[in-house]
Amino acid sequence: MAELLNMDARNKKSTAGAVLNLYKQLGETPRERLERLRVQKPHYEHEVLSYAGRLDPMAEGVMLCLVGSANKRREAYLELSKEYTLDILFGFSTDTYDVLGRVMETGDSSAVTREAVQKGLNEFRGHIEQEYPPYSSKTVEGKSLFEWARNNALSALVMPSRSVTIHHIDIEKMYKVPEAVLLDYIEDGVARVTGDFRQEEVLRLWKRHLKKDGDRSFPAATVHIECTSGTYARSIAHGLGVELGCPALALHILRTKVGDYSVDKSLK
Repeated sequence: MAELLNMDARNKKSTAGAVLNLYKQLGETPRERLERLRVQKPHYEHEVLSYAGRLDPMAEGVMLCLVGSANKRREAYLELSKEYTLDILFGFSTDTYDVLGRVMETGDSSAVTREAVQKGLNEFRGHIEQEYPPYSSKTVEGKSLFEWARNNALSALVMPSRSVTIHHIDIEKMYKVPEAVLLDYIEDGVARVTGDFRQEEVLRLWKRHLKKDGDRSFPAATVHIECTSGTYARSIAHGLGVELGCPALALHILRTKVGDYSVDKSLK
């Protein structure tokens, strides 16, 4: 009888609610992270779960999970401030503004310096109007922007934007990425992603531009960002490239903080 009562208790949904600080891994979608939580913590199997603040497949770090009645306060958690460590690669741009996209443009990055990057980043500090990336979940006329993008129909739209505030944006370091290392990193990252993200086409295009035995290297910068909710880190990477006149993209995005929830306390 005790075993039956315990089983019944496990199957009932909690009404107390909770907010969990989860670590979304590279390659995971937010939904996949929630499903992994149910495996990690079986007592959440029958709970209503949602995430507050999306992270793209090629981004990792803090993702808040709302449990049970905490979902009623979802809007408040969505509006929490964010912090990121963003690695920006110069010399390439893609249609997604990160490495999980079709290479759209290449360019000479030899003139990119720390001073030029910092000067360019200064243009993003404060209150700015930021366009949504073409490949994003923002809904326009009943369809997500990524649906419009996949149908090559973005030209029929006025791209939506939103006001965000960048409280802090500064360069932490500059470094070089060897060609072979870059290709390995891209192949590994794309291989982690499940679902239809055009992976085969994306890798085919990258392999046209990068060689395993290549001896080039490309400049990259690590940038620290503190911003309001709704800021797209990959849009900053792309926009910096436009500012400098050199193609650029988000090589790696780590969300280190959401409100007071920090990455060092995230459930891996």
